Amino acid sequence: MKKLLFLLVLSISFSQCIAVKSKKTTIVPASNSIIEKEFKRPKLIVGIVVDQMRYDYLIKFYNKYGENGFKKLMKQGYNLENVHYNYIPTYTAVGHTSIYTGTTPTNHGIISNNWYDKYEKKSIYCVDDKNYKTVGASTGGEKSPYRMLTTTVSDQLRLAQNMKGKSIGISIKDRSAILPAGHTANAAYWFEGGDEGKFISSTFYMNELPKWVSDFNNNGKANEYLNQTWNTYYDINSYTETLPDNNNYEGLFKGKETPTFPYNLAELRKLNGNYSLLKAIPFGNSIVTDFAEATIIGENLGMSNFTDFLAISYSSTDYVGHQFGVDAKELEDTYIRMDKEIERLILLLDTKVGKENYTLFLTADHAAVEVPAYLNSLKIPGGYFNDDEFKTNLDKITLERFNSTELIENISNYQIYLNKEKIKELKLDANYVSQVIADEILNINNVYKTVTGHTLQTTNFDLGVLQTLQNGYNQKFSGDVLFVPNPTTISYDKTGSTHGSGYSYDTHVPLIFYGNGIKKGQSDNYYPIIDIAPTLTSFLKIAQTNGNTGKPIIEVLE
Repeated sequence: MKKLLFLLVLSISFSQCIAVKSKKTTIVPASNSIIEKEFKRPKLIVGIVVDQMRYDYLIKFYNKYGENGFKKLMKQGYNLENVHYNYIPTYTAVGHTSIYTGTTPTNHGIISNNWYDKYEKKSIYCVDDKNYKTVGASTGGEKSPYRMLTTTVSDQLRLAQNMKGKSIGISIKDRSAILPAGHTANAAYWFEGGDEGKFISSTFYMNELPKWVSDFNNNGKANEYLNQTWNTYYDINSYTETLPDNNNYEGLFKGKETPTFPYNLAELRKLNGNYSLLKAIPFGNSIVTDFAEATIIGENLGMSNFTDFLAISYSSTDYVGHQFGVDAKELEDTYIRMDKEIERLILLLDTKVGKENYTLFLTADHAAVEVPAYLNSLKIPGGYFNDDEFKTNLDKITLERFNSTELIENISNYQIYLNKEKIKELKLDANYVSQVIADEILNINNVYKTVTGHTLQTTNFDLGVLQTLQNGYNQKFSGDVLFVPNPTTISYDKTGSTHGSGYSYDTHVPLIFYGNGIKKGQSDNYYPIIDIAPTLTSFLKIAQTNGNTGKPIIEVLE
């Protein structure tokens, strides 16, 4: 009887196993449960943004890089090769905000560096805030992130830890320090040029600079960098990836007759804004690394029981690109030196924080276009958008169609803001006026695409330029008519380069994750830039940013 009972129990157990197997159910051992595991965040998250860095700079200058900078990140981190901005405009403030909020201007509200405020009837700057005062200098610090309407990943990390852990942003540019650090930041520091030559802040964060910042400002570094000669890091004859040193497509510093090495900085600073010159040369990146080291040591980042966040933005690459263009010897030398800054930063983190205690990512806030005049010399289409001519033609259109030249209130960032009061006075329909203008300006030279704000509110675009326009359109702040110039057509000087479009030369940027919790590998899968923030919140196991529209890049995580 006992034997029969045993066989019956065995049979039932075997049947249950078959049933479980047939339903493809996996029973996870308790030891593997997330509840049983102790989750530990890294001690420090480091975000690195290299301003105006095209993805192809990783490849173009690869053989000039050392083994412990960009190459180390590429080989030992996870290199995503097909990351793009998915909105227009590709400007600095918008890029930094989108990286850290995980969404586009549609939600976060930063629609440009400067834009026309149709309520205040004036042009505004993204981080200006008269409610606060400068800390550390006489001017330059009346700033805050209040125009950014959503949280950043750095905000969410602070919230997740009950406001423990520190969040700090540093950069040459104020907007590049303020926006990434978020609303809850302990500090943001940026470099004030002119006759100041200091890292400063705002009373939004503090009433006086910490002693370590004052000590840094008094250490003479800024003067040291400017009282030297900028020459090429290697023999200039080895710089075969760029155009000849003296070409027709480079801008000039004041006091310099040709755009050629060497640059006597001690002389040039007299005519180029004194300490402001530091921003426009590669040593501006060097002083940011110096300040990053002082920040880590002065604030004991990565040393507590909580996770800190350090947002670093290197801006001098952008100034050099604007001045000399993307194919200049000066730009090549700047990236060779930028590689040395990345090497120095990694060594600093390894030494001060510990190799296993930090996670970082490196990306860019936008890329840049080749100088159109240079492309024209190669018979590649491109050109220059004439703003004055556009305004004249637009006035002709409104005069002919509506018998008025007072219907346009502002034209900026390739957007047209209508004078709603005048339209109402003339008893016109604003949507109809917008559509007529959108249709008519297509006939103006170098205008490639047009769309009204009303259309962007009522139609969903899935692909192409109009989708990127829609992602960058904010119903409350954007204009009534938006337009896109022809490819490689810019509103800029005929020397140097710029950015702002939704074309691939402006949208394609590097993205590398590295450090604690990150796989080694590479991928050419497409990802939009807004996927960075949700990847970090997923990795850190914290709430997503409150405007998030991105998705975690799961393949980079261990």
